[in-house]
Amino acid sequence: MASTIAEIWRYPVKSMAGERLDTVAIAERGMHADRMWAVRDPALGSITTARRQPALLLCSAQYDEDPAGHPAVPGNAPDVVITLPDGTEVASSDPQVHARLSEVVGTKVRLEPMPPPSEKELYRGPKETKAEIRATFGLAEDEPLPDFSMFPLRMLNELSRYVTPLGSLADSYPIHLITRTSLATMADLAPGSNFDVRRFRPNFVIDTDEGGSLPENSWLEAELALPNALLRGEIPTLRCVMPTRQQADLATDPDVMRTVAKHARRCLGLYATVEQGGVVHVGDDLRVRRAARPSRPAAIARAGKNGLKRGVLRAASAFMPKE
Repeated sequence: MASTIAEIWRYPVKSMAGERLDTVAIAERGMHADRMWAVRDPALGSITTARRQPALLLCSAQYDEDPAGHPAVPGNAPDVVITLPDGTEVASSDPQVHARLSEVVGTKVRLEPMPPPSEKELYRGPKETKAEIRATFGLAEDEPLPDFSMFPLRMLNELSRYVTPLGSLADSYPIHLITRTSLATMADLAPGSNFDVRRFRPNFVIDTDEGGSLPENSWLEAELALPNALLRGEIPTLRCVMPTRQQADLATDPDVMRTVAKHARRCLGLYATVEQGGVVHVGDDLRVRRAARPSRPAAIARAGKNGLKRGVLRAASAFMPKE
């Protein structure tokens, strides 16, 4: 079976449209210079995203200069240039950038670089109610909350307190990939919708001739070997309402999420970690080395652990405020 890197995408500012690349370095933290900036809402007291401020998706960002030689670490972000919905540009170094972005979203906000992980308060997020979580995932009042048990408890604990993992502005895992096969599968199920890859904001888009309608779902716990780097498939990408939002020339389309929810259990794409860093190029071969099937005792232990995790999540949900 053959798979290749078809597209590479980097997002200098969280929740804004990104830039398409031919080559990029990856390391444990993820793609070099990915999501080094975010928009902060002082009234909210935390980083905000397009889930709360959809107008951010109408902006795009790219680096003023190639950041390949820049450290691009938390607390040291390369300068970025933002293109606003009216086509004008504003640089991160421009004192007017905060006012310009505030005009776009309709409330006072600030553009800020990723803080060092030691500054935990800058990562802290507001406590969400069940109603807010349902709105994030486009759920009706009588629909159950999403199943978060696929996430490790350690990560769930961290994300219950912070908007993103400390030292990162990615939603959870450092790398997100999606196959063109999966996008085509969803498009066939909803011919009236546009499953443009930009809606789903992956780092890597994969061409593959592997069978199945959602091939990356079989890459969980697999090694994803590239010529100069090694990834590990972790969990499916759980989708919120962001892919339904208007961005660039893509119209608002709730059917995009309805289709993913109905036919793919709200998951489309794959989160991954970086086992071995290196440089990745468009056209690189990607070899999938699946984990051996677990023994029966190991499978029973894993099922018990997942059952415990679901119990913890149900207990936590019971104590969440409804409104």
